[in-house]
Amino acid sequence: MQNTTDEDTLARLSAGFDMALDKLESAKPFAKFNHLGRFMDQARRLLAVPGGAAHAYEQAPRFSTAGVFAGSDWERPEALKANLVPLTFDGGDLTLVTLECLSELRLLAVVNGRHFETLMAAEQAAHFLTKVLALNLDFVFGVPDEAGRARGAILNNILRLQMHFLADHLGIDRVLEQVLGEIWRNLRQRPVQVDYIRLMITRVDECLANPDIQLSSTAWGAESLVAALYRPTEASREDPGVDVYLERLEGMPDKGVEEEARAMARCMHDTGLVSPYHAVLVRHLLTRDPGLLPAALGLSATALDAFSCYRSLITTLLDRCVFPETCQAVLGMSGLLERGILYQPGVAPSLWRQTQALLDEEVKGKLAAVYGMARPPRVFLMMGIINVLGYPLGLGQGNNPVCQSTRAISMWAYSDPDFLLQLTRWAARDNDIKMMFEGQAIQSSLLPTVASSSSYHDLDPVSLILVPHLDKIYIEMGRQCIGRGDDPHRWVNPEFHGWRVNRGFAIAVDVMTGLPKDLTEFIGTFYTLYHPYYNQDTPVVHPQPAGVAVTDSQARYVGWHAITILRVALDHEDVMRVYFFNPNNDSGQDWGNGVTVSTHGFGEEYGESSLPVAQFSSRLYVFHYDTFDYDHYTPDLPAEEIQEAVDMATASWVTGLAPRAAE
Repeated sequence: MQNTTDEDTLARLSAGFDMALDKLESAKPFAKFNHLGRFMDQARRLLAVPGGAAHAYEQAPRFSTAGVFAGSDWERPEALKANLVPLTFDGGDLTLVTLECLSELRLLAVVNGRHFETLMAAEQAAHFLTKVLALNLDFVFGVPDEAGRARGAILNNILRLQMHFLADHLGIDRVLEQVLGEIWRNLRQRPVQVDYIRLMITRVDECLANPDIQLSSTAWGAESLVAALYRPTEASREDPGVDVYLERLEGMPDKGVEEEARAMARCMHDTGLVSPYHAVLVRHLLTRDPGLLPAALGLSATALDAFSCYRSLITTLLDRCVFPETCQAVLGMSGLLERGILYQPGVAPSLWRQTQALLDEEVKGKLAAVYGMARPPRVFLMMGIINVLGYPLGLGQGNNPVCQSTRAISMWAYSDPDFLLQLTRWAARDNDIKMMFEGQAIQSSLLPTVASSSSYHDLDPVSLILVPHLDKIYIEMGRQCIGRGDDPHRWVNPEFHGWRVNRGFAIAVDVMTGLPKDLTEFIGTFYTLYHPYYNQDTPVVHPQPAGVAVTDSQARYVGWHAITILRVALDHEDVMRVYFFNPNNDSGQDWGNGVTVSTHGFGEEYGESSLPVAQFSSRLYVFHYDTFDYDHYTPDLPAEEIQEAVDMATASWVTGLAPRAAE
């Protein structure tokens, strides 16, 4: 009888859903809003019953084109970020959750070849859904938590049914295998922000504890990741909790503590993750035996020299910013010492000054709102400073259109750390910064707020307080270039990023028409100035800002994006590659037609992306160069290779530009 009742309920709700969809589809564009509320109500009811997601999935091509997502954050699926989905779920808004679920069903239809009306390719959609499942595995396996209890029964039921439906279609074993590969690939880039990675590992750990899930050959990778966070050493093997672990350290002989320190360091450097237990160990060593700190940090001989020279500063920084809640700063400190930047004038004094810095009340509020109150805001800011200086290529822009500002912070951390520390001091203490543009000061506090600045909630602490100011200044610099008849980046980039940026400027697009210019000349200029075979083997001395035309896996134009050219060098296969920094959170991307950005396996340093020169130049549209060098290099350029790059550009982003310019 129960089954009959469930079937009747599903049939009734499915009919109501279909009727509401019919009316939405047939409504005139100006009247669709009047029918959207009814449709969303029917969709919410349908998704809350067994079998409801399956029925909605069958109708996905229809509701996707009927205007359900128009004007919402879900209108452009290619711009969605999987790591924001849990925030939507935890928000508890049934309408937003319903929109998210319908969007996921639409993408599942893309994966299965049933829907093609989006700019997202099937593999991109599968990648997105895999990540969504990874971040929400608790719904698949029914693992309750406080957030789940706060959401309420109706919402939890919708999400449980939705995630089960996705898992059944994608295959949970396949999902977990892809999740593990995704985690390892991202960790190899040494990202500064790892909260979302930690969450995925926590979900995987729940799978390991579930006897119904068989991970087979992928289990070893999962075990290593889980161990890195929860049981990195012998004394923490059963995840006893930080208080118990501290008691064990206090009763441990010196030899045992040293073994713990070395084991922690190995685990940290093998994975790029730092366990809260590692922070407990570091704090214990600060009072018991600071001489073991290099072992706990896993320092090389080079970094050990820096530690010896600046021991007092380093122990003070560790004491001020390393806690279980900020444990990733241990890896940041290790990277900072390995880079040797404390020997640069101004860096060590600036860090000393930062330990005593006062924070503006609004800045405190921002930091507390994002990172919580487990520690004072100054602790999280200091953690961010250490991490950014330790791994400047690990910065990410989050789900924010701030690639220019993120790139600038990375460039300063990489090449001009004392300037970054000065900007951070102003932003933290005064909630204001000042920069110069062509001899005139621009003060951020006097400029209008950028509309998107309220959404900067997934940035590292340094970016969180700096980006709003940098965005305003960058926009103002661009405004002052209006009417000059050329792309504003020509003047803005050198002034914004600093004297290290070359003043020569090449652009592949005509600013007035928006159409491509002579690509052969443009790409030939890049080869002349950057390719070691044609520029008299001159290296890239200072990282240079550049712009690329990003394309999706189908080689369709997506948009312009800011990057940094770091170096051009041969890989282990004697292929000349361009190594660059991409502020997008995941630097490994498929740009279509065989152009797949690599982040590992071709000589990349942590955080670097790379492509063969021809492939890179096929997506390049703006770069800077030394005008004096251009006058001195007269190479015999490889015509066939340059034509290959031109053809790749023409078959990708150039095709996407022409229709836009004609409209």
